[in-house]
Amino acid sequence: MGTFFLLRHLSVSVFIFVLRLAQNARGASENAAVQGTVSINGSSAIGRIDGDFVCATMDWWPPEKCDYGTCSWDRASLLNLDLSNIILLNAIKAFSPLKIRLGGTLQDKVIYATEGSQQLCPSFIKNSSELFGFSQGCLPMSRWDQLNDFFMKAKVRVIFGLNALNGRIPMSDGSMGGPWNYSNAASLIRYTVNKGYSIYGWELGNELSGSGVGTKIGAAQYAADMVSLRSIVQKIYEDVEVKPLLLAPGGFFDASWFQELIDKSAPNALDAVTHHIYNLGPGVDEHLIEKILDPNYLDGEANTFRNLQNILTSSKTPVTAWVGEAGGAYNSGRNHVTNAFVFSFWYLDQMGMSATYDTKTYCRQSLIGGNYGLLNTSTFVPNPDYYSALLWHRLMGRKVLSAKFSGTNKTRAYAHCAKVSDGITLLLINLDGKKTIHVDDVATHSAFNLRVKHHRHMHSRKKHFKVGGHIQKSSGSGIREEYHLEAQDGNIQSQTMLLNGNILAPTPDGEMPPLVPIKVNSSEAIVVAPFSIVFAHIPDINLPACRS
Repeated sequence: MGTFFLLRHLSVSVFIFVLRLAQNARGASENAAVQGTVSINGSSAIGRIDGDFVCATMDWWPPEKCDYGTCSWDRASLLNLDLSNIILLNAIKAFSPLKIRLGGTLQDKVIYATEGSQQLCPSFIKNSSELFGFSQGCLPMSRWDQLNDFFMKAKVRVIFGLNALNGRIPMSDGSMGGPWNYSNAASLIRYTVNKGYSIYGWELGNELSGSGVGTKIGAAQYAADMVSLRSIVQKIYEDVEVKPLLLAPGGFFDASWFQELIDKSAPNALDAVTHHIYNLGPGVDEHLIEKILDPNYLDGEANTFRNLQNILTSSKTPVTAWVGEAGGAYNSGRNHVTNAFVFSFWYLDQMGMSATYDTKTYCRQSLIGGNYGLLNTSTFVPNPDYYSALLWHRLMGRKVLSAKFSGTNKTRAYAHCAKVSDGITLLLINLDGKKTIHVDDVATHSAFNLRVKHHRHMHSRKKHFKVGGHIQKSSGSGIREEYHLEAQDGNIQSQTMLLNGNILAPTPDGEMPPLVPIKVNSSEAIVVAPFSIVFAHIPDINLPACRS
């Protein structure tokens, strides 16, 4: 049997769009096809992401930061990154805007050398006896000025992570006690406002929630500190029209801890709750690729998204959920895995999954630095995930649709209303290295706002089908746009990505390459090759969820 589409009109309020798929072994006959379906509920959106959902991080780690004998950060720190690099500037400007979260492990040991400060401004020095393995560091205001000048040119929406450990007392259980001393942070916020710098959000602390990483802070104290932060921000921003968001805790999800933070920071001390994701384990793990290609392993992270969504829903709070930092594999990732094509399977699946649970923003660790940067740490040339992020940013709209695939769990499917045009964008991820997926497109019947498509080999003969009690005419005259992503030479550990068969790389003058789709008649199948990813923009699917 050939592949076909069928749409079933279940009721007035439920709109289900069913795509029938065939998955064939490479070189196998059509008779060996395995049937499967993707069902898209078009009656209403299940989530709504920010228009600038894609976010990246910039970190404080100095060149001396090493993991497992490898030092992968070079000069990617906020303190020493070459802000004059044209590829860096153009890579960020391509998003217009890109959210960038400034922070990481060492942020809680940073002192801000604001005007009038009597403190010295030392650099981070490696010291294994110190918390996090480094001494206290410092942000000179001259560097803060340079960063803000760059962010303005690059059209960045800045989220800054404040030093939440300032003034606290070490406790016998390994936690840090006492209230946050916010005087230094307040001086930075005041300096920033006086300079007219635009900050999208201020975030308090890094990985101090729950059991913490290195140390921890109790949820009740954290909530009290957020109330203090809200107070000083309201005072300093009193005459500023656009107020920044306040975010916390920038740590790993712990249900009871997060619940207490939300309850005790109510009603308005917190705008977004941020959590971190490193669900693949340490970068030294030899089985990272196996985990990335294992759909059951990927599905495990849904529990975090679901549990946090349930807390926010049951709390009846306006606080939203963000992924504030996600590098997949902790301790700087793994070379030729977290900076290679194979990582786009994990990355895009993570973004797709998080969006279905109403996550508003997803910040990738990192923009540059370590072995998981969107940009190469030394050359600034984009790694494959950069292009995956940029395509998501341009194609996946704010409204998230329920998309469910059945037939094989090696196929991952996500759907959103299209971002700046009609129709939907379908994201298909093929984790199978041997099988090709064939997906037929759809045609329109405007009288009932339904879609029906006949067998793809029957386009020369006009057919009628009975769907939901109505007679529909088939149509195959539409055009869709497809973006096929594959690894160079089929090597999923390659750091070179192909778009529709063409290598993606900056131009000689440092511009980002155009991301040009192929245009396909809707009568043709969408073909998802083994170990590949496809974004398909289908403009002639006019679902109720996308019209409201």
